[in-house]
Amino acid sequence: MAGITREQAESKLSAYLAAEEAVLSGQEYMIGTRRLRRADLEQIREGIKYWDDKVKELAASAMRRPRIRIPTIGF
Repeated sequence: MAGITREQAESKLSAYLAAEEAVLSGQEYMIGTRRLRRADLEQIREGIKYWDDKVKELAASAMRRPRIRIPTIGF
């Protein structure tokens, strides 16, 4: 299955939480090529919400995955 893994989503969430911490302490922070400053705090918080929701979604879908069934003869 292609797409974002739970580990990748958790990594992005951690990056956004670190960015929020840095901005709240009056610093700039970089995620990739984007420079975020105090004025961008709302954008950082939107990213935190997005990645937090994605982590929860992926965790929930992992819990719903069907188990492998072994067919038995005669049932």
